[in-house]
Amino acid sequence: MLDLKDIPDAVRWRFAAECAATLPALYDVAFREALGEKYDALEQEIWMELARMVQDVVHDCSLPARNAQEIARSFQIATVILFGPEYGGETIGLADDGATVLVKRCPFLIHGHTLATDHEHTFSRCMALTLTAVPLLNKNYTARFVRTMCTGDRQCEIRIEKKPEPQDKAAAKT
Repeated sequence: MLDLKDIPDAVRWRFAAECAATLPALYDVAFREALGEKYDALEQEIWMELARMVQDVVHDCSLPARNAQEIARSFQIATVILFGPEYGGETIGLADDGATVLVKRCPFLIHGHTLATDHEHTFSRCMALTLTAVPLLNKNYTARFVRTMCTGDRQCEIRIEKKPEPQDKAAAKT
């Protein structure tokens, strides 16, 4: 009789990753029509909660998040751990403590396409996850999307940068 240990790690990893990447599209197909307008709000809450898992991965794996480059790289590593090796891209460090995450392969688009789900919904998931995760990794940083594959771009570009300093209210009045 076979045991779990008899199945190679790469095979187990592949199936777990495919399952994680396919679930959002399956839920979309099963529940969007029944829940109507409530679906998007509920789904965003789920993806914002998943951002806490990104934070857990970064923390538990002792990944750094002191500056934009570290946040970008750690975010990318955590995303691959959570959603599998079909997620692919690179991180580019920029001057003035900024970084860009380039996503060139997205498992959510791959599996969503197979199930004929709307890519706009894929973007709202990714946006909720990313915009929540980055400040969880470091409260002094924020993220914004420059390009997205969901809207037809060749790749996603997510810019991570330091939050602007709050202006002094007294100085703003003068």
